[in-house]
Amino acid sequence: MIRFILQRLATTIVTLALVSFVTFIIIELPPGDYAERYAFKLSASGIKVTEADINALRVRFGLDQPLMQRYWTWITKIVTKGDFGLSFQYQKPVMEVIGERIIFTAILATVTLVFTYGLAIPIGVYSAIRQYSIGDYIATILGYIGLAIPSFMLALVMLYASVKVFNMNVGGLFSPEFIDAPWSWARVLDMLKHLIVPALVLGLSGTAFQIRTVRATLLDEKNLLYVTAARAKGLPEGRLLLKYPIRVALNPVFSTIGWELTSIVSGAPIVAMVLNLPDTGPLFLNSLLDQDMYLAGGMLLLLSGLTILGTFLSDVLLAVMDPRIRRGMVTQ
Repeated sequence: MIRFILQRLATTIVTLALVSFVTFIIIELPPGDYAERYAFKLSASGIKVTEADINALRVRFGLDQPLMQRYWTWITKIVTKGDFGLSFQYQKPVMEVIGERIIFTAILATVTLVFTYGLAIPIGVYSAIRQYSIGDYIATILGYIGLAIPSFMLALVMLYASVKVFNMNVGGLFSPEFIDAPWSWARVLDMLKHLIVPALVLGLSGTAFQIRTVRATLLDEKNLLYVTAARAKGLPEGRLLLKYPIRVALNPVFSTIGWELTSIVSGAPIVAMVLNLPDTGPLFLNSLLDQDMYLAGGMLLLLSGLTILGTFLSDVLLAVMDPRIRRGMVTQ
């Protein structure tokens, strides 16, 4: 098991290194740079900007250096100092600009994952055990609805219903009295209360998909010969289901944590703008529009790191649940 974890950890590190390079290339793809964008803003406000001024801005921000040299300087500072560079627009370190926003994004993604799998696994198991029951039909219908509704539309509907029907606003991440308050247990509880709606919006389609996955896999497993043999030996039904078919049915669920996290993170910016959440979504969008490359690159790298971490955790959970996987890795 230790060898398996070390192998997966090495793969994760290599993947992060490749992602960092691809990230830097992506933020360099749009034509122009921050110096031209900044000069355009000055010109729009009536200030005359010459080519010499633009070149001076490039030298000031280090944009006159070759691409590979800028990448090497950027990634070296990240690895050795945890320094993601300076935000051109805010003239502050990237980590200082991101600040609590990346923490809120990580918390939102974690809560959404807990919501998704916390609902999907028991409902999927129930649907498979009670196949063709009323509960199974209800779960199936709700699952199809969850897969069909776009997250941003659900956010708009819930925002409208909360104001018009319940006379309350589910937008934001804190109540008015806790927005600028210092951290305390009361503020944490208030944040968790406001995370229910975003977690529901972001996790609904994933929950519906995972319910169908658990149900289909468990239906295939519960009637196989090894389960029938265990049942013939007199093993209690509840213990039999937990020990054999349910355990195997969870394999595809755990293997999807990485891309489920990707779906949550990619959908979070739109939902954040609808629900007015102070996460990285609006900041990331503005950094791309302004070509603030170190801010955009740092945020993209951190969000990609969350996805890679989710994939690593899913691999470890899969090995814990299924000994065949870790033994297969050892024999290799």
